[in-house]
Formats: sequence, structure tokens, C-alpha cells
Amino acid sequence: MRQYLLSVVEPSEGEPPSPAEMAAIDADVTAFDREVREAGVWVFSGGLLPPSTATVLRPGFVSDGPFAEGKEHLGGFCVIAVEDRAAALAWADRLMRASRLPIEVRPFR
Repeated sequence: MRQYLLSVVEPSEGEPPSPAEMAAIDADVTAFDREVREAGVWVFSGGLLPPSTATVLRPGFVSDGPFAEGKEHLGGFCVIAVEDRAAALAWADRLMRASRLPIEVRPFR
């Protein structure tokens, strides 16, 4: 089994989903979370607060806010353990459909 990081890529600009849209997204993401756990491939997952809550440490320097301003940011993630890239992509597709956001798939070393 290999571990993969499924990163949820959120837009940094634009209007957020309406309350009704968010309720549907939350329900679908909760269903995805249940499925990935029931399948026994879930390792760890979590949602992140906005980039404005970040603190960046660099050698000799600490700053508040995101590392870099951008059109997108990491909104959450899920670590899964699956047989191969094809299985990771299948789970990423499910998460993309649930979250309605792009998902980056990356294997761990």
C-alpha cells in the first residue's frame, strides 16, 4: 500500500457558495468521509482555516498570513493508503465531486 495526499484546492477570490450550496457540499463531503473510512483506506484528513490565519516561519523571520498571495490555497486534505495511483485517482474523483473543487493527488516518498 502506498500513501497519497489528496489536497483540496480552494479559490482565494470570488463569492463563496450560498448557504444552501454549502449545506449540499457539506453533506456530500461527509458522505465521502464515511465511504473512505468504511473502505479502510483513510489515514488522516482535515480542513484548514483561511490563509489569513497562517503564520510563516523563515530562517530569522516570522510573518503572519499566507506564504504567498495566490488565486488558490490549500483548503483541506485527506491522506489515503491504496494499492496504486489509479485507486488514488478514483478516490480523488469522488472527493472532487463531493467538494466541487479541484483535488491535487500526490504520493508520499
